Amino acid sequence: MIFLLVPTCYLLGSIPFSFIIAKIWGVDLRRVGSGNIGATNVLRSAGLMPGVLAFFFDFAKGWGAVLLGSLVSGDPLTIILLGSAALLGHTFPVFLKFRGGKGAATGFGILAGITPDVFGLALLLVAIIIYATRYVSLASIITPWFTALLMYLMGKPAPYLYLTVAAAIFILVRHLPNIKRLINGTEPRIGENK
Repeated sequence: MIFLLVPTCYLLGSIPFSFIIAKIWGVDLRRVGSGNIGATNVLRSAGLMPGVLAFFFDFAKGWGAVLLGSLVSGDPLTIILLGSAALLGHTFPVFLKFRGGKGAATGFGILAGITPDVFGLALLLVAIIIYATRYVSLASIITPWFTALLMYLMGKPAPYLYLTVAAAIFILVRHLPNIKRLINGTEPRIGENK
């Protein structure tokens, strides 16, 4: 059964909700802003409402995969395997020639599904960083490392800790262009066009 669920979650993750929602608003994400197929670029390029919708659906992909794993097995390894499949689908979607988002919203959905208490603290940190700096990318880069520390300190199952560390590294690598722009002072803040 698990061998059917992994590709199913990958395909779920591959649904390019951000791309679709932006298209409804008349925006081709590949040609505007950062060119990234993710909720942050929708927010910058199409506005608040489509940005919120894109985040919700990208988040739901990760949360849904984890929920499916919980219903089918409840085993932490199965849960993270399905969550990881959704995350890979989001970042490398088969429907968009493997060019997708950076994984922050979908990763956040996975986190909400596996450890709601850690998710709540991570959400608070995201809110603080964005409020203080207006950089979504900075919150996306820092929060996974904070989350990994919380997983360790709160004694969460080892597979969850390992997934969080792997996701933190993965998200960091996906955000290398953002890091360069942050260092150069050219990274757009919320409310600014790229």
